[in-house]
Amino acid sequence: MPLDPRVKRFLEVLAAGNAAVDPTVLERREQLAELMKLGGPAPPIGRIDTVSLPGPGGPLNARLYSPVEARAGLLPGILYLHGGGLVAGNLDTHASIAQSLAHFGVCRVLALDYRLAPEHAFPAALDDAYAALKGVRARAAEYGMDPARLAICGDSAGGTLAAAACQAAARAKDPPLALQVLICPILDYSRRSGSRAQFANGYLLDQATLDHDLLHCMPGGADAMDARLSPLRTRDLSGIPRTIIHTAEFDPLRDEGREYFERLAHTGTGLSYTCHAGMIHLFYGLGAVIPYARTALECIGREIGAALA
Repeated sequence: MPLDPRVKRFLEVLAAGNAAVDPTVLERREQLAELMKLGGPAPPIGRIDTVSLPGPGGPLNARLYSPVEARAGLLPGILYLHGGGLVAGNLDTHASIAQSLAHFGVCRVLALDYRLAPEHAFPAALDDAYAALKGVRARAAEYGMDPARLAICGDSAGGTLAAAACQAAARAKDPPLALQVLICPILDYSRRSGSRAQFANGYLLDQATLDHDLLHCMPGGADAMDARLSPLRTRDLSGIPRTIIHTAEFDPLRDEGREYFERLAHTGTGLSYTCHAGMIHLFYGLGAVIPYARTALECIGREIGAALA
């Protein structure tokens, strides 16, 4: 299928801009923050609470989103990890996505403000994600979450963290999870897949940006084969919960997401895979310019709700 016309127009406008060719980390963060302002209006939400979880480097800030439909009693719960290459993004930039998941999934979503590189080199972000996962499990009832219906979800580099934290939980058998949801995840830095080569330039997420983020994420030198950074490299996938993966047709990360799902499907835990035709990386967060984003988030949310019902 060809590139969606609205997506094509957005990329043309973006290419005509004056984004830095070799941005500093600060510029990278500012660019992502500006980009995420194109998220469009978020769906209604019942309430948003600020919470804190214990982390390996100190308290971790988070936001707890409860849907309008929330009633007395426990709802399914999701730990959500935002994208941004592990060097950018925060609770504000990806708030609309977290809110959409809570609304369409009719569940409580706890969005984590994990530590970013280069101030905190990898695996600080992963350590935070895993600590938060255990913290959410321990405090599930306090957060109005059903401990038997807990999920982890991440988009882009947040998908890296979600997959790696999920693997760590499977190895330790702690905490048990009911579901894993990965949205356009980065899963393998160790090789150039077909989609990475085909869409290396001109489709929002360039290979240069991936290389830039990796350089600042592990300033001492990255071992791209490290499964904590490239979860697709993990050999043993036993204990991984049921998994939903969404990718985009014109995303350089498409093939690694598909391959990970195929491996999980082989073990019997691959629940659902969707490749969104005509879409680019991060399309789901750009609803103001790509109206299909809301449709996709509704689809993802309803899948989550059905899986955790």
